[in-house]
Amino acid sequence: MTGQKFTQADMDAVSDNPDLTEDQIRSMVPFAQAFPELAAKIPTRGPQKAAKKISTTIRLSPEVITHFKAGGPGWQARIDSALKEWVAGH
Repeated sequence: MTGQKFTQADMDAVSDNPDLTEDQIRSMVPFAQAFPELAAKIPTRGPQKAAKKISTTIRLSPEVITHFKAGGPGWQARIDSALKEWVAGH
């Protein structure tokens, strides 16, 4: 569904929300400010327990990407695991 374009008619068909007024938009505040008790109950991600990974860009062959993506979600972690296994053996 990537690249799906929705028309205004599509949006009108599924939305019964009225447009916001300028005053409503100006009066908006962040969720945590509007509902502090509820925001405090929402779990957040804590500090990482394991060493951080480094973000990088790498160019891989289409065959490698296709192979790892075929396994579904987590394909980048599987590439990382395969590379770590290779490094340990060399």
